[in-house]
Amino acid sequence: MGRKIDLVADLGEGFGPWRMGDDSALLDVLSSANIACGFHAGDPQIMDQTVRECIARGVGIGAHPSFPDRQGFGRRDMGLTAEEVRTDVLYQLGALQAVAAYHGSAVTHLAPHGRLGNLVAVREDYAAAVAEAARRVDPELIVLAQDGALADAARAQGLRVGIVGIADRAYEDDGTLVRRSEPGAVIHDAEEIRRRTVRMVVDGVIESRGGVQIPVACDTVLVHGDTAGAVALAKQIRAGLEAEGVEIAPLADWLQ
Repeated sequence: MGRKIDLVADLGEGFGPWRMGDDSALLDVLSSANIACGFHAGDPQIMDQTVRECIARGVGIGAHPSFPDRQGFGRRDMGLTAEEVRTDVLYQLGALQAVAAYHGSAVTHLAPHGRLGNLVAVREDYAAAVAEAARRVDPELIVLAQDGALADAARAQGLRVGIVGIADRAYEDDGTLVRRSEPGAVIHDAEEIRRRTVRMVVDGVIESRGGVQIPVACDTVLVHGDTAGAVALAKQIRAGLEAEGVEIAPLADWLQ
């Protein structure tokens, strides 16, 4: 095989007895996981269980820090300063690192969640705060991001960057994601998602909702584990990519 890609989903997004999605089944399909670290979802027991299952399957372990917004699932702008963003990311990353270390493993990447993930693409102060936190904790960390301020800040800090292509979200003409509050922001048709993902990875192009052909050079494909039929969709995406000769592997194993 020639082309390699990472297949990732956001996991561990429950709390106490409440669970979101079928993480165990998804982990049989994925090569990496973004694990909630307690601020938008997740708790110590869920983090521990998710890390153990990642290790058992050879799935890459990633921190998925968020704004402190459990009620809003990390999707609201909390009006934080860049300094607060830095310390919140440190807190969440450190928690997951401790769990991974206990099990003899390590966190290999960091992927901001929700509204924080959106804002670090356009706010240079937030992007610099996240990148500096990641580099000073572990300069070997890979930062997952879309093209934008965070990707630029992480590269400036000497960090590796994995560009994320999102399988089930609509794109604007400028390459940003359509806001979730707008109709059509989330794509639900499995065949369309499979087709879009294969084209994104193999041809380096995705079509915006306005019909613009946007160049995309992604290293990892994100599947949302909290959507209906996520496991079947992940399997379909993986099968479609492998049918085109694409190897699915954790980002840390091959990204330069």
